[in-house]
Amino acid sequence: MNYTLNQLRIFLKIVQKESITRAAEALFLTQPAVSIQLKNFQDQFDIPLTEIVNKKLYVTDFGREVAVAAEKILEEVYAINYKTAQYKGQLSGRLRISVVSTGKYIIPYLLSDFMKANPGVELVLDVSNRANVTLNLERNETDFSLVSVLPDRLNLEEIPCMKNQLFLVGKEQLTFSSKQTWHKELEQITWVKRETGSATRKALDDYLHMHHIQVRRHIELTSNEAVKQALVAGLGYSVMPLIGIRNELQLGQLSITPLLDLPLESMWRIVWPKGKKHSGVAFAFRNFLEQNITTLVEQNFGFIDGLTAVPKPNL
Repeated sequence: MNYTLNQLRIFLKIVQKESITRAAEALFLTQPAVSIQLKNFQDQFDIPLTEIVNKKLYVTDFGREVAVAAEKILEEVYAINYKTAQYKGQLSGRLRISVVSTGKYIIPYLLSDFMKANPGVELVLDVSNRANVTLNLERNETDFSLVSVLPDRLNLEEIPCMKNQLFLVGKEQLTFSSKQTWHKELEQITWVKRETGSATRKALDDYLHMHHIQVRRHIELTSNEAVKQALVAGLGYSVMPLIGIRNELQLGQLSITPLLDLPLESMWRIVWPKGKKHSGVAFAFRNFLEQNITTLVEQNFGFIDGLTAVPKPNL
């Protein structure tokens, strides 16, 4: 047996995500790189670890047993690293954060100074949709989550961060014939939507329902980046968070259409289950945010006010 710690780490993530694609996204690797590591790892066993049925990956019973062992091995390795850092007088340990996909434009700026000041901290960052982030919170699998819509039925504590604003966006600004027909005219465009389970998708569907706008043509994509590129290419229109389209607006690749009851607004929040006992690292990060969140937002997201200077809708 010549498997590496990296192979154990990749295989464990594949088992957790039940998908090579999602594992690659979580590990910030390419899908081919993850597939190659899975094959190299599998080659060391006579019994299959995974199987493909109808193009879907399934982990075998043997594979799940290997994953349990892999997790124990990795935890022991992490423990050695932490103890080494502690002997050097450094804050050390793992910081687990789950983030809804649009939050990837925000979370690096909340983490940067803390991680630079504490090199002994290992960051585990999981970027997914709202449904998966909510599941992580329910299962207590994360120290903190960054969300723009609070999950239902969960008793959470929070640190408010900044406003989240969603505008109607497309390659060109829409114009409407009259106040009486604008919602009917919106039924004629192609809507580009996120997948079910996304907070952005829910916000768009709620807006369309509120104004009785029937969607006749739509495209469904599984990431904000994919939606954004579809809009830049002129494939349709969508309601998108302002935080993720700064460059495209400034370059004139996308335009905001002023519309009744837009922007939709919510609040970005760092949340965690009420009563959760944080590790030393998690407690330190929480204190860091509570003391610095206002400054971090002002320094890194002051550009937002300039992007929202759009005329009011003539409807």
